Parts: sequence; C-alpha cells; structure tokens
Amino acid sequence: MINRLSDFGNNFQVKSVGLYLSDKEFLATIQDILDFDCYESESMRWIVKQCKEYFDQYKNTITLDVFKVKVQDIKSEVLKTTVLEDLKQIHRALGAEDLDYIKDNLIEFFRNQKLKAAIMDSVNILETSGDYDKIQSIIDQALNSGIEKNVGHDYLADIQERYEDSARITCETPWPVCNELLQGGLGCGELGVIVAPAGVGKSWVLSKIGSEAIREGKKVVHYTLELNEYYVGLRYDSIFTGIPASNLKFHKEEVVRKLAGMKGNLVVKYFPTKTASVNTITAHLQKMKTLGHEIDCVIVDYADIMKDRGFTKEVRHALGNIYEDLRGLAGEIDVPVWTASQANRSALDEDVIEAQKVAESYSKVMTADFVMSLSRKVEDKVANTGRFHIIKNRFGPDGLTYPAKVNTNTGQIEIYEGNTISGKEQQNKIDNRDQLQRKMLANRYSDLIGNMDN
Repeated sequence: MINRLSDFGNNFQVKSVGLYLSDKEFLATIQDILDFDCYESESMRWIVKQCKEYFDQYKNTITLDVFKVKVQDIKSEVLKTTVLEDLKQIHRALGAEDLDYIKDNLIEFFRNQKLKAAIMDSVNILETSGDYDKIQSIIDQALNSGIEKNVGHDYLADIQERYEDSARITCETPWPVCNELLQGGLGCGELGVIVAPAGVGKSWVLSKIGSEAIREGKKVVHYTLELNEYYVGLRYDSIFTGIPASNLKFHKEEVVRKLAGMKGNLVVKYFPTKTASVNTITAHLQKMKTLGHEIDCVIVDYADIMKDRGFTKEVRHALGNIYEDLRGLAGEIDVPVWTASQANRSALDEDVIEAQKVAESYSKVMTADFVMSLSRKVEDKVANTGRFHIIKNRFGPDGLTYPAKVNTNTGQIEIYEGNTISGKEQQNKIDNRDQLQRKMLANRYSDLIGNMDN
C-alpha cells in the first residue's frame, strides 16, 4: 500500500490537480478527504488549497482566470514563479488518457489516509476516555468519506422536483414539430442521431440544429471530422444569412451585420477522420471548461468516422461502442449531443428510411434517445424537397414521416406537419417529382440538341 502521494510520481500529482480544475463531480466526491498537505511541493500544495477553498465557497471548479488574480497575492517571487510553471504543466496534462486510473487511485489513497488518521484518533480516545461511541462515529465517518454524495431521485420525497421545468433542461431544434415530439427539444445528457445516405445533407441538418441553439443564446461546440473548421463556419454563415457559401465573400458586411446581434456562440474544432475518439472529445471539452468556456450543446459530425477507443476489430461492434461512449459523454457533461449516421447504400432508393437501413450496427438506434432519418432522391435535390422520418423517440410517438424543404446551397431546412399549408405544398412537390424528373430530362435533351445544332 502506498503511504505517500509522492510515491505515485510527479506526473500523477500534476494530472490529479488537473482533475480538480476540470471535473466538478469528482472534486465534489473527493472534497471531504482531499488533503493538500499530502502534495510534495509547496507550489502544488498552494494550488490544491485554492482548488479546495474555491469549491467550498462557490461549489464549482476554479478557473485559470481566478488563479491569475490569486497568484498576485503570493509574496514570495520564487513561489509565484513555481506556481505559474506548475499551472502551465497542469494545463498541458488536461484530458490525459489515464484519468480514470488517476481518479481510482486518488480516492483510494485519500480514503486510506483518512482511515489511518481515524484509527490514530481512536487509539488516543481509547487511552484517555474510553468513549466507544465517539470511536465508532469517527471510524464510520472515515469509512463513508470520499463516496458519491448524490444517492439519486427519492421518488416519494421529490414529487415536486419531477414537475419543475428544470427537471429536464432541453435545447430546442429549429423545427416546432420536432420540439413537440421531444417535449421541448433534446435534453441534457441525451443523444440525437440524424440518419441519411452520403451526399443527402446530414451535415447541413446538424449545422442547422447548431444554428438554432446559437440563436437561443446557447454555447455550441461543433466537431467536424470531414470538413475543415473554416468551411463549417461558412456553412453557419449561409444558414444565418441565406446566402450560398460560394457567394459569401461578396457579402462580408451583411454577414457581420447578421452575426452582430447573435446571443450565443460557436466553437468549431476539426479532427482528421478516424483520429478522434470519444476520449479525444472529452479531453477537449474539459480543456474548454477549464479555460472558462460554457458548453450547452455538442455536435459531432459524424460518429461513424470516429475512432473506437476499444480498438474493436469488427466494424459493427466498434460503431456500437462509439455510440455508447457518445451517449455516456452526453450524460457525463450533462448537455445534449447530436451526431449523424450513414444509411446503407440501398437507402438512396427509398422514399422513407427506416431503422433497418441504418448502416452496419443497429446498436446506434438502440443507444440513441432520438433518431431521425432524411431521405432525398435526385428529384428531391432538384425540387429542394425531402422527407424526415422519426425512427426512434424516447419522449413521444415515432414512426411518423414529415415533408420538408431542404436547400443545401443555403442550409435552409424546414420540416412541416403534413396538414399545414406549407406541408401540403411540399408534399405536392414530392408527389409530382416524376413530372419534375421528366422536365429535367427534357431540359437536358433540349440543351444537348441545341449544342449539336450549334
């Protein structure tokens, strides 16, 4: 059994302090047993003490901005310099791959320290007063320290809390019909999935969802594993302005004017295809939180091309793991997470894409809270039409199909109830798509004949 924290090594101590800066739930769990005197250096003891005292007062993790202020109060220039160097080292270690190991060993170490201290106190009490009730109380307190404080929802005692608006905090989609199905929108800790074949517009749908969150004042983090960060930003510009991405460079002033009054914010982060796992995204989110960024919604475009952190060889198992990990991430950071999934090749010919058309792994559907497909044939692309189908919905009805207007030049995507005027109009366009196809072929034929005549 390890008796000193220094026996774990310096890197272990650095990563442990990184947890106090980035993981509020873990700090809440360990708060009653965390002893800053166990740290090896004076600077580390000072940093951990600030983490502990800040949490005691504000019930939240301390930020680097707060440290910048507190460091100014250090009288010793040597200590101040060392603290700043240690903070830089801690910041570099945020989101390390072995943080679960660090957590387990920290809790075990500090609980053992607490228990040893309780045993020593008990010996003194036994020699002086022989108060066995006091000894039992001290030992029980030590044994119960460093454990999860939230025991869960007390069904009978917490009746009122179930009916408060804050019981399920949601992030609205751009479409009232979906918000109604979701009872307000996708909730914190929940996973939503957009299913579509390649080239149909699932990335545009994700960006449209992100744009609505921004309009509502939310802080959105958009991870892209295909397109570069700036191009994704241009897509958001198109959605907010209605200007095609190819023409935006001629309308910079209009873009600036439209974005000036925006209440929310967006951070776009690019990772190359198959290089980012859920651990990679978790580490990035923890770093953002440490730097003072709020996070209200996460978009991952898209999960099928992420790396499985379990290194499973079979594709369907790897995809199942990725979606389970994403659902776990949503619960861990307590925000809604949206992603997209590829439909199989045969879905290109389908009017409505159902669950059996989801590529590779049905675990995607099983894991997600809300799954919606988008089907668009060639004729739909010409007419700017499409059909959204609710494959799965934990919060209401599913199996429903809605006509939609889908323009992937500007990201203008609208989903309609079938019995509304706009819905009937779009449905009429969909029903007449064969006529549109004949018209398109006729136009192509006319162009061809005209070129031959010339």
